[in-house]
Parts: sequence; structure tokens; C-alpha cells
Amino acid sequence: MPIYEYGCDACGKVIEVMQKFSDEPLKTCPDCSGHLTKLISRTSFQFKGTGWYVTDYARKPESKAKSEADSKPAADSKAG
Repeated sequence: MPIYEYGCDACGKVIEVMQKFSDEPLKTCPDCSGHLTKLISRTSFQFKGTGWYVTDYARKPESKAKSEADSKPAADSKAG
């Protein structure tokens, strides 16, 4: 479940609450009964490895020499 941060407009206290996505947001401060505002906070996730699709999971390009050899037509051989 995600952790949400709320700030009280009256007393300035910041609280953290673990809530489901479907739960209604809190509206009143548990300390002073003032109005709560949902705060936007940083996420907390961690990249493993370098953490980028391009370097970790992207398909590796084929070698340039191989692709050039495949694209050139075979030379005509003259017998005789």
C-alpha cells in the first residue's frame, strides 16, 4: 500500500498515512482538527544495475560488417 503525506493548514504538522488507492483522502488533522492537504512527495524506488532500458534491456544491434555483407549483391563470376 502507498504511503501518503498530509500537511495540516492550521498547526503545520505533517503526517504519513498508509492507505489503499480506493480509500478516501483524510480531511481533518488528528491533533487539532484543522484542514489537511495532501502533499506531493518523492518516490522511493531503486534502480538495479545501471537502471536504464537502453543499456540493460534493449536489443543489441547487429554488427555493421554483417549487415553490410548481407545487403551487397553477389558479384557476377565469369567462367571461361
